[in-house]
Amino acid sequence: MSNKFRFFPPLLACFILLGGCDGGDTGGHVPIVTEVWRLDGFEGPESVVYDSTEEVFYVSNINGNPTEKDGSGYISTVTKDGVLLERKWLDGLNAPKGMAVGGGTLLVADIDELLAIKLSDRSITRFVAPGAKFLNDVTVDAKGRVYVSDMMDDAVYRLEDGSFDLWLKSPELEAPNGLLAEPSRIVVGAWGVMTEGFATETPGHLKTISLADQSVSSLGSGTPIGNIDGLEADVFGRYLATDWMSGKLYRILPSGEARLLLELDQGSADHTFVWDDNLVVIPMMLSGTLVAYNLEG
Repeated sequence: MSNKFRFFPPLLACFILLGGCDGGDTGGHVPIVTEVWRLDGFEGPESVVYDSTEEVFYVSNINGNPTEKDGSGYISTVTKDGVLLERKWLDGLNAPKGMAVGGGTLLVADIDELLAIKLSDRSITRFVAPGAKFLNDVTVDAKGRVYVSDMMDDAVYRLEDGSFDLWLKSPELEAPNGLLAEPSRIVVGAWGVMTEGFATETPGHLKTISLADQSVSSLGSGTPIGNIDGLEADVFGRYLATDWMSGKLYRILPSGEARLLLELDQGSADHTFVWDDNLVVIPMMLSGTLVAYNLEG
């Protein structure tokens, strides 16, 4: 979670905005990346978010088929230093994926539902997305509206005033995965148009959706980057993105230019970035590992 921009909407109060500021520093300095800690034993970890209030990471575990409603999914908790607190902080979920946290609530995308989990008692309020196929990532805008990507249907759903509805459906989204709310737009990590299974002839890049008119644009030239999964704000309007298929971590400039930061194994999924410590934490979905790296510079 980013602490760069905070807002306090009446709905889902105190959610910390996961976003930049629609532009910024165009510098391309590549930082030194150092592994800080790693923790094994997860089961299909797809997403991790950081709660700065409690200083704890929440990790979603699919633990099975990512499209099957089997009740085997769960959420784990981990300390800032990489120590497991509770392996099954909350279980009985289906295939939990992207998350957002703040204001005492954990939001989780779970196939065709958005789960709002009250952190104090772990109670769940469920919002069904009519027609959804593969809900993936979650972000919250400055007005407290919640956006969830549907990767398999080129769609984005929005929760507003207690109603969870289709907000945008367009082939221009090219299998939207990671989402990041900014003041005037949603930044989208596109996986790319899929050919067979999750394969693509041309990998995806970053796109933007205008909050004013829902128009979709490419960030920069639209040069292919990878099969983008996780998407986070770095600093000065830059982005950190993971490529799930190739196993990579990129820094992407506002121009859309991508700089490779780290070679990983396949399965690098929806990461988080802890601003105060320059710490990026990446769930490695296929190996069941959570790895933290420090970015110096």
